[in-house]
Amino acid sequence: MARTNPFEFAQQVRQETARVTWPSRKETMITTIMVLIMVVITAIFLLSVDTALNYAVNALLQLGR
Repeated sequence: MARTNPFEFAQQVRQETARVTWPSRKETMITTIMVLIMVVITAIFLLSVDTALNYAVNALLQLGR
């Protein structure tokens, strides 16, 4: 691969950045809200699984007493 000097590299980076299709503000807000909703759903799921496993382990440990 041919080496490029820093000036050529900077030009190539600017050209590639110009080709990028950036999301609109509305799209960014919608996807951010979707991510936050999925985080809350995942947190609730993991909390419920943790609580159920905690209950099951405590029940098993009580059998040994």
